[in-house]
This record gives sequence, C-alpha cells and structure tokens, in this order.
Amino acid sequence: MRIPNPASGRGPPCPARRAACVASRWCAAWRYWRIRRAASEKSARLGVLSGRSDAVRLYAVAALPRLNGAIRALEQGDPAFVTFSPAEVGNAQAIGDAAYDAVVFEMEHNPYDIRALRDCLQYLLNRRQIVDSGSLAPAVAPFVRIPPNGGELNQWVAKQVLDSGVYGVVWPHVSTVEDARNAVAACRYPRPRTAANFEPAGQRGDAPAAAARYWGLSQQDYYAHADVWPLASDGELLVVIMCEEARAIGNLRQILREVPGIGVVLIGEGDLSQDLGYPRQYEHPTVSAAINEILS
Repeated sequence: MRIPNPASGRGPPCPARRAACVASRWCAAWRYWRIRRAASEKSARLGVLSGRSDAVRLYAVAALPRLNGAIRALEQGDPAFVTFSPAEVGNAQAIGDAAYDAVVFEMEHNPYDIRALRDCLQYLLNRRQIVDSGSLAPAVAPFVRIPPNGGELNQWVAKQVLDSGVYGVVWPHVSTVEDARNAVAACRYPRPRTAANFEPAGQRGDAPAAAARYWGLSQQDYYAHADVWPLASDGELLVVIMCEEARAIGNLRQILREVPGIGVVLIGEGDLSQDLGYPRQYEHPTVSAAINEILS
C-alpha cells in the first residue's frame, strides 16, 4: 500500500488509514519471513535425508548404484525379467510392486500419450520401497516401445520419452545400419569429437530437468549417466532394437559390428512371420529357422 503524496491534493492519510498501511506492510514482511524460514528448514531437512549440506556432497557420482534393473541383471549374467504393458496407471502400480527388472510401456500399437506415460512413471514408484532400500534405483525400470519404425529415422518421440525419465527405448523394425545408428544417436547427448566413445554422435536435444528429477539426480549427474550401455559402462539407458524382417536378419551382423551402443536385440516374431509368408505360424520350419539364425 502506497502513502499518497501531499502534493497530489489528496492530503495526508487519516491516522486509521496510516495504521492500516503500517499493519499491512508488517503482515507482508511477516509472511515473507515465515516463507523464507520454512523454505530454509525444508532445505535443511532434505540435506539431512540426502546426505548433502550446502557446501559438501557426501557421496560421489561414481558411487551411485546401478539404477537400471535390466542392465544390472545383464551385467551379472542373469536374464532380465521384463514385461510389456499399456500405459495405464493401474497396471503401472501393480507392476511396480512385482518382481520385474523393467517394464516396457507399449506405445507402438497403443496410443502415443506422453501425459499418460508421465502418470505411469509416478505410479510405478513406491516411496516406501525407496526408503527401505536406501537407493535411488527404482524397483522396476520404465522403458517405452515407441511408435515409429526404425526406417522412419524418427528422433523426437525418443527424445520426449527420455525427457520424461524412462531408462530405455525399444525401436521397432530396425533393419539397416542407418536405422540402428539413428536409434543410438537419438538416445545420446552431443559431446566433443575428442570425447571417448564419440560415435554414434549424439543428437538428443538438451532438456534434462524432468528426467533428472525423476531419477533423483542433479542435472550434471544425470548428464553423466544418461548414456547408452554397454558403450558407456556407467550408462543407464538401454537401446533395444527389434529384428522383425528378413532383411534385418541379413543385416544383423553388420549392424552389431558397425553400430556400438545397442544393448539388446529383440525378436519380433509376429511381424517376422508375416514377412516370411507364414503369419503367426511360429513353429513353421521357415519361421523357426529365421528365429534360430537371429539367436546364433
């Protein structure tokens, strides 16, 4: 509230008005002080819980546990137990309490809905489990199978799901070296040409705020770990390519030889059987032989 200027012709405020003005300013200052104090106390409490103070970080980034459960299993030589699910919050909550290493939210044949995905990521978390484990690692790591085929060389869909906080992207119909290189590049941030493991050169746009917050890391720590495994040994992102066509089988060895950064090859037996002329006849000798060739 502003006290009128006597030169304005309005005259001095009456005593009651002046008292109201002073009281209003005092209340505003009091509210501001309380807000600042509450924020300071909250920061102090968070500092105690996270092992951080204003000046000292009590843990090193290199000491972070493996966050991606699927990568953790593969590193240990174990099978990774992963399920597919529509992006529905009820499913996400149930899967979050199950003994899976990861879940793939299916958006290739289901609607692509980034808001539904973000809701599912929250329902997947169990804060009691986080407290009990004493770890930032989610019990079940979220992945997404995106809609575009590898041959479309799409990047923006991968960018959006990664920026939401997922730990892996499943790319359908990756059939050529170019398809595979695009898949890996879309999941990596750019870096100097002199950096180790520069290729495939990253093309992911810079907007880490939501993903870093979901992972529980600072943005700088997120940058350090948001790279593709096994190309980056401490990377937490898994690039999964689907082999679903006869030409993909013919190119698979070249893809794996020339494109580092692919974590998993997933067989799409439905589309593969279609391409071979025996739709969903998975036991047909031609289909079975093609699957065995991929596995070899």
